[in-house]
Amino acid sequence: ALGGGLAAALPPLAPLAPVARHRGLRLSFAQERLWFLDQLEPATAAYNLPAALALSGDLDVAALAAGLAAIARRHETLRTTFAGAAGQPRARIAPPGPVPLPLVDLGALPPAARSGAAAARLRGEAARPFDLASGPLLRASLLRLGPDDHVLTLTLHHIVSDGWSFEVMANELAALYDAATESRPPRLPELPVQYVDYAAWQREWLRGEVMERQLAYWRQRLGGADAALALPLDRPRMASASYRGAVVRSAVPPGLLQSVQSLARAEGVTLFMVLAAALATLLARYSGQLDVSLGTPVANRGRREVERLIGLFVNTLVLRLELAADVSFRALLANVREVALGAYAHQDVPFEKLVEDLQPVRDLSRSPLFEVLLALNNQPTARPDLRGLGVSRLPSETGSARFDLALAATEASGGLALGVEFRRELFDAATIGRLLGHCAALLAAAAAGPERRAAALPLLTAPELQQLREWNATGQAPAGADGDLAARLARQAERSPERWAVAGGEVRLTYRELARQARALAARLRALGVGPEVGVAVCC
Repeated sequence: ALGGGLAAALPPLAPLAPVARHRGLRLSFAQERLWFLDQLEPATAAYNLPAALALSGDLDVAALAAGLAAIARRHETLRTTFAGAAGQPRARIAPPGPVPLPLVDLGALPPAARSGAAAARLRGEAARPFDLASGPLLRASLLRLGPDDHVLTLTLHHIVSDGWSFEVMANELAALYDAATESRPPRLPELPVQYVDYAAWQREWLRGEVMERQLAYWRQRLGGADAALALPLDRPRMASASYRGAVVRSAVPPGLLQSVQSLARAEGVTLFMVLAAALATLLARYSGQLDVSLGTPVANRGRREVERLIGLFVNTLVLRLELAADVSFRALLANVREVALGAYAHQDVPFEKLVEDLQPVRDLSRSPLFEVLLALNNQPTARPDLRGLGVSRLPSETGSARFDLALAATEASGGLALGVEFRRELFDAATIGRLLGHCAALLAAAAAGPERRAAALPLLTAPELQQLREWNATGQAPAGADGDLAARLARQAERSPERWAVAGGEVRLTYRELARQARALAARLRALGVGPEVGVAVCC
């Protein structure tokens, strides 16, 4: 049911073992796509991965620097650069060495100005592009706000890292820092393979019959999907995306999250599936389309050998959801479950190969196959326990957006934190705020009545409903002594036909022209059957 047996009887997995090191190692499929994107638009920060840790206490800077150097020594990917050879990218691994950790002292600033200066530094660092050919692709710096108050910034390019990788890096940094401060060897297991070994294994395994069977599922699943999602934009789409982004955040209250979780348990689905159904419903309502494709990331670390590696393993799946006009939210949840499980069963196909095989119409202003991403993070965020220090994770944003919209949901403290990263050339922050409000209203309505049609679930928030009531509280205005507006305009047109009646931009109408257009419109409406007490929609 989930793939028509397409994934059955595949050849066994080849062993993942070290390969010979030489100049010009092949990249993984995901790395290769990022390299080509960098060639297309160099000097962009769209694929930067920033992180920042606030450190309070007596920091041993030498131990911290030693820990970072040890991590780079353990993980070859942090010492890898990427250059072209005959038009094809190749990976080059540099020998181990220290990781620069420049110290920026902000202690001379007034106390009230330090946090703002640190935040500005974080934004600037996150937005500074990398050079993939020369590297390094890991940057670290230390901001000193006071004797016992520091901020560690870490920025990596996505070509050598992903979200899981930061969890690995944080855990190893804690172990290595503690070992350095205690002058003892670290207690970290040896890594059986490195990322270049995985890249070679991936290319060896995902070819021939294995790749063809996996791709056959996706061709069947995504064939004929809508080429683009016609969302209402605040500004016209440009010929190519600028990647300038921002984030709007909100929260789903604990009570609503509990209702949504109860719905998920009752319907045998996950929280992610409920969110996907709600988002697809919202996008269908916004766009008027019943064929909605969402992207979603998966860790893609099914091999035990790669669980502790830093590198780009994450893959992106496409969930194509086809919403019938009369489908109930409960039935939609069942459909989302089937689609998601089918996608998970065929997640080995790199997104890059999927795009290459399906060959969608390319548009530099859109990401291929989907424009909206949904991610749920229900794992605790890494916060390394450095001996003698208080550690907290600081928010870090690149100011970039790779997709039109990317909704990230994070379970924390009994609630659900939501953040939408959006392209600033397309949307205003106020528009995204309304979208989040509509999403919460839809979730509440779906949890209360999953048997209702998804297309009929209310979207408007309480303030919006109140605003509509106020706008429409016009009462019955009495007719003027000299008749209704149409009659008054007609008499004015007789008295002064050549006077200006309407001016807007470059358009000007005299009373004669206005009366003529009004008569033509009235005749058209009558021909369509409009009469007394028949409502007519007006598009302004």
